[in-house]
Amino acid sequence: MHTLYLVPTPIGNLEDITLRALRVLREVRLIAAEDTRHSRILLDHYQISTPLISYHEHNKLARLERLRDALAQGDVALISDAGMPTISDPGYELVRAALAFGAKVVPLPGPNAALTALIGSGLPTDSFLFLGFPPRRPAKLRAFFAQYAALRATLICYESPNRLVETLRALHEVLGERQAVVALELTKHFESFARAPLSALIAAFEAAPPRGEATILVQGAPEPQGTPWTAAQVRAALRQALAQGVKRSLAAKQIAAQACWDRAAVYALDENAEDEADDAD
Repeated sequence: MHTLYLVPTPIGNLEDITLRALRVLREVRLIAAEDTRHSRILLDHYQISTPLISYHEHNKLARLERLRDALAQGDVALISDAGMPTISDPGYELVRAALAFGAKVVPLPGPNAALTALIGSGLPTDSFLFLGFPPRRPAKLRAFFAQYAALRATLICYESPNRLVETLRALHEVLGERQAVVALELTKHFESFARAPLSALIAAFEAAPPRGEATILVQGAPEPQGTPWTAAQVRAALRQALAQGVKRSLAAKQIAAQACWDRAAVYALDENAEDEADDAD
């Protein structure tokens, strides 16, 4: 078996590709590309005539046998439409299969929208979590963000322009008012960074709908003030508030402020669970 190269491609500006990446794309026997028509633009720009084969979300499993045969005969490169292969793009299954085939897997460094947005955001970079594309359905979207609400790390996700405002609203509802950044058209002529609290970003993009794929970054949860309550204490307070007729959303907000908990974590707590389970740890 030969080598599978994972080759990052520019996320916008065609100059953002390394000399090593260009050499590899010229020398491999075959390039597996997410969209061959899109990739041909880059390859033609650099006069690379290596054969292409499509490898995308809908044919990725069916292509494994053919790519195994190709690796038996020579080196293969995997590229996505933009940025790092396998990051919110197809490729994970191919990497696993190549390793199982006995091929060598070599990743090349290069462009990535999440990291590009992060270092230019002005938000903390010492700890961050990449979430990919969030769910589309409103209930799942809010539940998705709720599980990360208590993290101190900067949160990063991708979103399409037509869903940006809805996703920002969900973030604001679940996480509360936090500093956030929306990066648009990264590395392209109209690249922009909008830095503001979530509520201000919602208003801004409602007034002027965005164009281009968006990278959203949200500051992590604030440091708690005082000593956090145990889960048993929070659950007991939640039970009492609900028994008194307080709406769950309001109860969660009030208890979170007293307990040094995140509001979403209080809201999601099962008040019917056994307290002893919390104390057993």
